[in-house]
Amino acid sequence: MRFVVLIISFVVIGGLLEWYTYAALAKRWEKWSSWLKTTTKITYFILLGFFGVSILMLFVFESFFSRAALNFWFTFLMCNLFTKLTFAFFLALDDLRRIGLLTRSKLMKTKDDERISRSDFLVKTGMAAATIPLMGLSWGMIAGPYRYKIFHEKVNLPNLPPAFNGLKVVQISDIHSGSFYNTSAVERGIDMLLALKPDLILFTGDIVNDRAEEMEPYMDIFSKIQAPLGVYSILGNHDYGDYVRWESKEAKEENNRKIRELHQRLGWRLLLNEHVYIEKDGEKICLIGVENWGKGFHQEGDLHKAYLGCDAPVKMLLSHDPTHFDEVVTKEFKDIDITFSGHTHGAQIGIETGGFKWSPISLRYEKWAGLYNENGQYLYVNRGFGFIGYAGRLGIMPEITLMELHS
Repeated sequence: MRFVVLIISFVVIGGLLEWYTYAALAKRWEKWSSWLKTTTKITYFILLGFFGVSILMLFVFESFFSRAALNFWFTFLMCNLFTKLTFAFFLALDDLRRIGLLTRSKLMKTKDDERISRSDFLVKTGMAAATIPLMGLSWGMIAGPYRYKIFHEKVNLPNLPPAFNGLKVVQISDIHSGSFYNTSAVERGIDMLLALKPDLILFTGDIVNDRAEEMEPYMDIFSKIQAPLGVYSILGNHDYGDYVRWESKEAKEENNRKIRELHQRLGWRLLLNEHVYIEKDGEKICLIGVENWGKGFHQEGDLHKAYLGCDAPVKMLLSHDPTHFDEVVTKEFKDIDITFSGHTHGAQIGIETGGFKWSPISLRYEKWAGLYNENGQYLYVNRGFGFIGYAGRLGIMPEITLMELHS
């Protein structure tokens, strides 16, 4: 029922938006120059075609396509939606202006010969503004998906044993291998990671979008990830297969088993509500890993179970969803020094310049990218190595985190 409601909502909202923008254009483009009228018509009907086909592919024929292909159809839908919404905003301004002028003329019982004079200006301004999301999202598809960026942080942990002073920890998160379509670009990202020569590597969940076989073409690439103190991983919300319709309960369980096997085949130590000790020169720190726990998402994580018996001067936690930090970690486990998370992707769209950052995901997550400190407990939220939904990155680049720990 929810699926049907979602389809109907998309069609109704999209249909009203199409009607509104087309009606406004149809009243005006006959007065425009031949070049402008032709260009506008072609652009409009191309976007309309993408809207219709995208709806069909995403909601009707989705079982016939890979997740990577569906990402592109979703992106085309986004391009159409945000382009038309931007244009509709200026149309609405013009309609409000015209209503105001008409009301004034009736109240004043005068004719307002200027009442339409600014319409073309607002419509053409709206058309120009509408190219911004269209061109921006298109550019993000072309230049963004594999434009890996290294984020370097230094964190002081007062209780860090001397043997671990200067420890280089590399984190990646949210691989989403089912969205990839360029193996050489992915390999370039892994080569960037290895060039950092980390002591310890952490992966914080979502190795696939849905199915274990999505990772098969990339096993050789990701199996190159090795570090002297090991590679440790956890599961994310997408690793449970909850977002695909399975032919049976057994098929889903078999997929879940294969996803856990992927980590073993890669040589990564998958932590399932448990902890391990990282040892160096006779000293140790504790690394805790939980299954997914997220506010409003899949909750298999059991931090109490994972924490039980953990005895070390420094405790580090791997937890996919950053909401776990505020909801549980800072309230009940105040001796966990630092938590590594992912999940948000930074929405894959936003602004980061200088010390300023913003993304629409900030409306949903208070802590969505980078380093946070709550009364001496640290959280780092990785922006994700891969992508899903929008087949690109615009402003929020795919991330490889290098964190140095100091005492």
